[in-house]
Amino acid sequence: MHDSRESEFRPQDAPLREDVRRLGALVGTMLGEQMGAEFLAMVEAIRAAAIQRRESAAAVDALDARLQGLAPALADALTRAFSTYFHVVNVAERVHRIRRRRAWQRALATPQPDSLHDVLARLRDGGIGADALRETLGRLRIEPVFTAHPTEAVRRSLLEKEQVIVRCLVADLDGEQTPGERAAGIAQMRMALSVGWQTAEASALRPSVQDEVDHIGFYLSDVLYRVLPVYYEILDDALCTCTGATIELPTLLRFGTWVGGDMDGNPNVGAATIEATLRAQRTLVLERYLAEVGRLARLLSQSQSRIGVDARIIARSVEYQRMLPQAAALIRPRHAEMPYRVLLTLMLARLRASLDDTAHGYANADEFAGDVELIGASLRAHAGNHAGWFSVRRLLWRVRTFGFHLARLDVRQDARIHAQALAAALDDAQWSERDIGAQARRLAPYAAGSARLPAPADAVGRALDAVFTTLGVARTVHGDASIGLYIISMAHSVADVLAVLALARRGGLPGAGAGAVPLDITPLLETIDDLQHGADMLAALLAEPVYRAHLDARGGVQTVMLGYSDSAKDGGIVASRWALQRAQTQLLAVAAQAGVRLTFFHGRGGSVSRGGGKTTRAVLAAPPGSIDGRLRFTEQGEVVHRNYGIRALALRTLEQLSGAVLRASLITPGVDAREPHWAAAMDTIAAEGQAAYRALLETPGFVAYFRVATPIDVIERMTLSSRPPRRGAAAGGIESLRAIPWVFAWTQCRAGMTAWYGVGSALQRAAETLGEVALLDMSRDWPFLRTLLDDVEMVLAKCDMDIAARFSQLASNGLHARFSPRLRDEFALTRYWVLRLKGNDELLAADPRLAQSIRLRNPYIDPMSLIQLDLLARWRATGRNDDALFAALVTTVNGIAQGLQNTG
Repeated sequence: MHDSRESEFRPQDAPLREDVRRLGALVGTMLGEQMGAEFLAMVEAIRAAAIQRRESAAAVDALDARLQGLAPALADALTRAFSTYFHVVNVAERVHRIRRRRAWQRALATPQPDSLHDVLARLRDGGIGADALRETLGRLRIEPVFTAHPTEAVRRSLLEKEQVIVRCLVADLDGEQTPGERAAGIAQMRMALSVGWQTAEASALRPSVQDEVDHIGFYLSDVLYRVLPVYYEILDDALCTCTGATIELPTLLRFGTWVGGDMDGNPNVGAATIEATLRAQRTLVLERYLAEVGRLARLLSQSQSRIGVDARIIARSVEYQRMLPQAAALIRPRHAEMPYRVLLTLMLARLRASLDDTAHGYANADEFAGDVELIGASLRAHAGNHAGWFSVRRLLWRVRTFGFHLARLDVRQDARIHAQALAAALDDAQWSERDIGAQARRLAPYAAGSARLPAPADAVGRALDAVFTTLGVARTVHGDASIGLYIISMAHSVADVLAVLALARRGGLPGAGAGAVPLDITPLLETIDDLQHGADMLAALLAEPVYRAHLDARGGVQTVMLGYSDSAKDGGIVASRWALQRAQTQLLAVAAQAGVRLTFFHGRGGSVSRGGGKTTRAVLAAPPGSIDGRLRFTEQGEVVHRNYGIRALALRTLEQLSGAVLRASLITPGVDAREPHWAAAMDTIAAEGQAAYRALLETPGFVAYFRVATPIDVIERMTLSSRPPRRGAAAGGIESLRAIPWVFAWTQCRAGMTAWYGVGSALQRAAETLGEVALLDMSRDWPFLRTLLDDVEMVLAKCDMDIAARFSQLASNGLHARFSPRLRDEFALTRYWVLRLKGNDELLAADPRLAQSIRLRNPYIDPMSLIQLDLLARWRATGRNDDALFAALVTTVNGIAQGLQNTG
């Protein structure tokens, strides 16, 4: 499978071209071996026809004719062949990013843009000194949170095969391997591709919560655990280089997860999965510590006869020998004069006891860290800076970050579930319809702890009690840091928050002593309406005495989660992004007036219409003061794999995130006198965009059109995650459909409507009312609008409205004629205004590398889309009962997602 389009690569990307060529040839060889020469010839013919269609801008008919009526097994195999090519191109591009990073590092003269060395040099040149950096670093908190609803579920076995290919390519980055070494690498990559071909991409069974825990555990324990110390070493070097000062680094990074704790709409998640997830994460991180302490024990072989050792090391060893006589008996006599090795051997025994839940294990991660710090202090005091301190410091950074919990587990539940439990507890069937003020007044004593809700007699109440009981036990067993936020979906009022306090107290969460509920409660503002009224809700919440007492006991920091997904599904991308921007400014003002520190938790998805795009760019475009050293955001779907699947790229991601947060926190943007006018204009633009978007959704027949013109019926049956695709009943309109399948379906049919519909109409109306010059000024000088246009442009470049029209033709009863022209016209209008405001003739003219990547993939995505279209029509004609057709359809969905990326 050889791609000969040499002109698609820029001169500086010649090594990428070579990697793509080499991997493409390996894929072709593998396909010929596994499927035969005839199959390979068919793949090549289809690929050539797809390239010809793209290069000549021809209609899709000729290509479509080749792909009609394929047997399901053949359709599946062809799709997998093209998907395999995507896979290796994705890998090659990621490895090329490592190559570019190394080239910058070798150059020395100029640091790589957005690296920590680059950011700190720019801050220094801007007058930011060591003291300001030290203060900001002291309050820096960056926390990616991995969520449990992927749109690209890659088996761990396939992730491991990918790592083989990555290692082989990285080993030859400099092109200095011997012929034998290169041949061995090619053999290993060929083996990985062949075994991958013989492995199913996904199980036919819906993944369990434990499967999802294992999936996220790969990134946390196999990637992030390994790169974390390197991140701190780079930051330490950058600070020293740019400031000349020595700055003690606090813990800047933490990681969170929703896997096992996200109960919202998922009946498979509850108290049992919370405990199982925390236990699994504890096991993963303790196993990593065991391996690392074992390596340290072998490394630190210092003898007391050659070098001094802190007396506390000896005393601690004696203490542990008494505590662990069996472990002490196993210490070899010849190691008796190696104090570090003796202590580390005994520490291994305590870690194993912690893992096995037996006597004499470490009570918590702080106790373990104390032993590691003791060894570090002794080394530094006795000429050990270059005799082990480096490795001990790496372990310390890991322990301070990952504790005994690996990642903080958030818990999420819908406010309506809490209301249902309260209705039963209070014997008030009309509870949800009561006045909000009356609800709050009745809940106040229960939330304060002066009264206790009756024991639950209903299943919902018992399940919630079990959750809160489990959270209380988890804090004792796994440590306070193991539990993250308690997030309330569809939170609308003070009563929704007090409900959690009342239910938590009944469930036994408060600890001993003051009896304060040890829970950080976070309302999630999901819809446009919620965002627009969020400031009023927060003001009322902070004025509520019971809640304010609770917040003060928690350190006076309130977190509010911002929902990108449902707000965009509710009102379109323009209204969503502007409501999010406005809400942050308004919420900050409320918090400042109340003397509360506010942290925003950004619920971003992979796709642009769910808040996706470049996180660093979004950080720098955020409202002034909204970051202030704190960034918490969700990572999900294929974004997790793209950002954290390879160690070097995970490191680059962490550098970019912290660099952006430092810039946003330390640089106060100049006040632009035009911004109030821009904000007023944006109110109008957002309203126009929302009106256009809602007009489409509310047109009679649109729901029926959506269900026929996209593969939503396939997606709803797929086993992408443990969570059902709908809230509540299986039937229903768009409102009951989750944002992920809504976006995913439109992406699959190549329309991508959710990321651009209404943008063109809004910009057209703004040009008419405000004038094009004013609109040009806004798009050029205002980071908010500039970032929005960049994100929309990327999606437009990935759309194919000709193929989308073919999907539309599946709709009968006049639905195609009614809706397809509207989609095409709005797409053309949006494309026109994006290009006009950016001053370009072609999409992505300012991002040639991304444009190149999309051009490389399109000829391989197009056949998969047309295969999907044909299979979809045939499957529906069978009454959706043909399992072979459905299995092939699932393969096309996975393949297209892998090719397009940014899909969910």
